[in-house]
Amino acid sequence: MPAAHVALRAAIHAALISDAALTAALGGPHVHDAPPRDAAFPYVTLGDARLTDISGDDAPAQEHQLTLHAWSRQGGHRQAHVITGALLQALDDAPLAPAGHRLVQLRFAIADIRREADGRTYHSLVRFRAVTEPSI
Repeated sequence: MPAAHVALRAAIHAALISDAALTAALGGPHVHDAPPRDAAFPYVTLGDARLTDISGDDAPAQEHQLTLHAWSRQGGHRQAHVITGALLQALDDAPLAPAGHRLVQLRFAIADIRREADGRTYHSLVRFRAVTEPSI
């Protein structure tokens, strides 16, 4: 059984590359664990994660705080907002099935959209909170 964070990350990646609205906003299934060299804009990367043990007496559980990054260079903030909206639609309360685990909850937490120092690139950080339990 893969660790909960590995299984959850794989389930999120699969959900994102199969989401029609996100794929349309990105011009294809441009979702990466790490951006490839010379990646064409726009694209999404899976970012940092923080795990916390929130187990009860007889119920093991983990809280996951996940960050997704969207990168855009077209049309000012608009494209970054469209991609951010597609990420929220694809994942907020999504019924994902991470291998060997049960997703109790997946919720949007916060998003920041900003222009990077180069003046051309827009960067959206989208954070989610998830809770998982091992499958029985």
